[in-house]
Amino acid sequence: MPGTAIIEFYRERCADHSGRSLSAIYALSLEELEQTHDYIQWLFPLPEPSSANPYAPVLLESDMVEFARDEHLKSKLLQSLALMLRFYGLALQDTKDGPKITENEDFVARSRIWLRPCNHNFLRISRILRSLALLGCNRHAMALFECLERIYRNHSGAIGDRTFRYWKSAVGSM
Repeated sequence: MPGTAIIEFYRERCADHSGRSLSAIYALSLEELEQTHDYIQWLFPLPEPSSANPYAPVLLESDMVEFARDEHLKSKLLQSLALMLRFYGLALQDTKDGPKITENEDFVARSRIWLRPCNHNFLRISRILRSLALLGCNRHAMALFECLERIYRNHSGAIGDRTFRYWKSAVGSM
Protein backbone atom coordinates (compact mmCIF):
# COMPACT_ATOMS: atom_id res chain seq x y z
CA MET A 1 0.00 0.00 0.00
CA PRO A 2 1.50 3.38 -0.95
CA GLY A 3 2.35 5.84 1.78
CA THR A 4 2.07 9.59 1.99
CA ALA A 5 4.10 11.90 -0.24
CA ILE A 6 6.78 12.20 2.45
CA ILE A 7 7.11 8.44 2.92
CA GLU A 8 7.12 7.78 -0.82
CA PHE A 9 9.71 10.53 -1.35
CA TYR A 10 11.98 9.11 1.36
CA ARG A 11 11.59 5.63 -0.11
CA GLU A 12 12.55 7.11 -3.52
CA ARG A 13 9.27 6.05 -5.11
CA CYS A 14 8.29 9.60 -6.04
CA ALA A 15 9.86 12.98 -6.67
CA ASP A 16 9.22 16.32 -5.04
CA HIS A 17 7.10 19.02 -6.70
CA SER A 18 10.09 20.05 -8.85
CA GLY A 19 10.71 16.51 -10.11
CA ARG A 20 13.76 15.87 -7.90
CA SER A 21 14.30 12.55 -6.20
CA LEU A 22 15.84 12.31 -2.76
CA SER A 23 19.07 11.14 -4.41
CA ALA A 24 19.03 14.13 -6.76
CA ILE A 25 18.79 16.48 -3.79
CA TYR A 26 21.66 14.65 -2.09
CA ALA A 27 23.70 15.26 -5.27
CA LEU A 28 23.21 19.05 -5.22
CA SER A 29 26.37 21.10 -4.80
CA LEU A 30 26.82 23.29 -1.75
CA GLU A 31 26.14 26.32 -3.95
CA GLU A 32 22.92 24.76 -5.24
CA LEU A 33 21.85 23.98 -1.68
CA GLU A 34 22.24 27.65 -0.83
CA GLN A 35 20.52 28.98 -3.95
CA THR A 36 17.62 26.52 -4.02
CA HIS A 37 14.94 27.17 -1.43
CA ASP A 38 12.22 24.57 -2.00
CA TYR A 39 13.88 21.27 -1.05
CA ILE A 40 14.27 21.77 2.70
CA GLN A 41 10.55 21.21 3.35
CA TRP A 42 10.82 17.79 1.70
CA LEU A 43 13.95 16.78 3.61
CA PHE A 44 12.62 18.04 6.95
CA PRO A 45 8.81 18.11 6.89
CA LEU A 46 6.67 19.73 9.57
CA PRO A 47 2.98 19.33 10.48
CA GLU A 48 2.15 22.89 9.38
CA PRO A 49 1.95 24.06 5.77
CA SER A 50 5.03 25.95 4.65
CA SER A 51 4.58 29.68 4.18
CA ALA A 52 7.55 29.68 1.79
CA ASN A 53 6.63 26.69 -0.38
CA PRO A 54 2.96 26.03 -1.16
CA TYR A 55 3.92 22.67 -2.74
CA ALA A 56 5.65 21.34 0.36
CA PRO A 57 4.15 18.23 1.96
CA VAL A 58 2.64 18.43 5.42
CA LEU A 59 3.86 15.94 8.00
CA LEU A 60 1.07 13.67 9.22
CA GLU A 61 0.83 11.61 12.38
CA SER A 62 1.06 8.49 10.19
CA ASP A 63 4.40 9.76 8.82
CA MET A 64 5.75 10.16 12.34
CA VAL A 65 4.64 6.62 13.22
CA GLU A 66 6.23 5.23 10.05
CA PHE A 67 9.57 6.99 10.68
CA ALA A 68 9.52 5.71 14.27
CA ARG A 69 9.12 2.09 13.18
CA ASP A 70 11.21 2.05 9.96
CA GLU A 71 14.98 2.16 10.44
CA HIS A 72 15.54 2.69 6.70
CA LEU A 73 13.51 5.91 6.80
CA LYS A 74 15.43 7.10 9.86
CA SER A 75 18.70 6.27 8.13
CA LYS A 76 17.67 8.38 5.13
CA LEU A 77 16.62 11.23 7.45
CA LEU A 78 20.06 11.12 9.06
CA GLN A 79 21.59 11.19 5.57
CA SER A 80 19.58 14.37 4.97
CA LEU A 81 20.95 15.74 8.23
CA ALA A 82 24.51 14.88 7.17
CA LEU A 83 23.97 16.76 3.90
CA MET A 84 22.86 19.91 5.70
CA LEU A 85 25.59 19.60 8.31
CA ARG A 86 28.15 19.51 5.49
CA PHE A 87 26.51 22.65 4.07
CA TYR A 88 26.91 24.42 7.44
CA GLY A 89 30.50 23.21 7.97
CA LEU A 90 29.52 20.76 10.68
CA ALA A 91 30.01 17.03 11.11
CA LEU A 92 28.14 14.24 12.86
CA GLN A 93 30.09 11.77 14.97
CA ASP A 94 28.71 8.67 16.60
CA THR A 95 30.22 8.33 20.06
CA LYS A 96 29.65 5.84 22.85
CA ASP A 97 27.51 8.52 24.51
CA GLY A 98 25.41 9.07 21.40
CA PRO A 99 25.57 11.46 18.46
CA LYS A 100 27.77 14.54 18.66
CA ILE A 101 27.89 17.39 16.16
CA THR A 102 30.99 19.53 15.87
CA GLU A 103 32.51 22.13 13.59
CA ASN A 104 34.53 20.52 10.82
CA GLU A 105 37.67 21.75 9.05
CA ASP A 106 35.78 24.03 6.65
CA PHE A 107 33.46 25.60 9.24
CA VAL A 108 35.04 29.05 8.94
CA ALA A 109 34.63 29.09 5.16
CA ARG A 110 31.10 27.63 5.25
CA SER A 111 29.99 29.91 8.07
CA ARG A 112 30.63 32.94 5.86
CA ILE A 113 27.61 31.78 3.83
CA TRP A 114 25.12 31.34 6.65
CA LEU A 115 26.40 32.81 9.92
CA ARG A 116 25.21 36.37 9.34
CA PRO A 117 22.30 38.34 10.76
CA CYS A 118 18.81 37.72 9.33
CA ASN A 119 19.94 34.79 7.20
CA HIS A 120 17.33 32.38 5.78
CA ASN A 121 19.49 29.48 6.94
CA PHE A 122 18.45 30.22 10.52
CA LEU A 123 14.89 29.28 9.53
CA ARG A 124 16.19 26.13 7.86
CA ILE A 125 17.98 25.18 11.07
CA SER A 126 14.80 25.71 13.11
CA ARG A 127 12.97 23.40 10.70
CA ILE A 128 15.70 20.77 10.86
CA LEU A 129 15.72 20.73 14.67
CA ARG A 130 11.96 20.39 14.96
CA SER A 131 11.59 17.84 12.17
CA LEU A 132 14.30 15.62 13.64
CA ALA A 133 12.50 15.66 16.99
CA LEU A 134 9.10 14.93 15.44
CA LEU A 135 10.48 12.07 13.35
CA GLY A 136 12.08 10.25 16.27
CA CYS A 137 15.65 11.50 16.05
CA ASN A 138 15.60 13.41 19.34
CA ARG A 139 19.21 12.63 20.21
CA HIS A 140 20.37 14.03 16.89
CA ALA A 141 18.20 17.13 17.31
CA MET A 142 19.71 17.68 20.75
CA ALA A 143 23.25 17.12 19.43
CA LEU A 144 22.63 19.75 16.76
CA PHE A 145 21.19 22.16 19.31
CA GLU A 146 24.19 21.68 21.62
CA CYS A 147 26.52 22.46 18.71
CA LEU A 148 24.46 25.53 17.80
CA GLU A 149 24.55 26.63 21.44
CA ARG A 150 28.37 26.55 21.34
CA ILE A 151 28.35 28.51 18.07
CA TYR A 152 25.90 31.01 19.53
CA ARG A 153 28.26 31.74 22.44
CA ASN A 154 30.88 32.94 19.94
CA HIS A 155 28.52 34.50 17.37
CA SER A 156 25.54 35.79 19.33
CA GLY A 157 25.62 39.10 17.47
CA ALA A 158 25.15 37.35 14.12
CA ILE A 159 22.58 34.83 15.33
CA GLY A 160 20.62 37.03 17.70
CA ASP A 161 18.64 36.19 20.81
CA ARG A 162 15.36 35.73 18.95
CA THR A 163 16.77 33.10 16.58
CA PHE A 164 18.43 31.27 19.45
CA ARG A 165 15.11 31.19 21.32
CA TYR A 166 13.48 29.60 18.23
CA TRP A 167 16.16 26.93 18.16
CA LYS A 168 15.75 26.29 21.85
CA SER A 169 11.98 26.09 21.45
CA ALA A 170 12.35 23.61 18.57
CA VAL A 171 14.01 21.11 20.91
CA GLY A 172 12.37 22.34 24.13
CA SER A 173 9.56 19.82 24.11
CA MET A 174 11.92 16.83 24.02
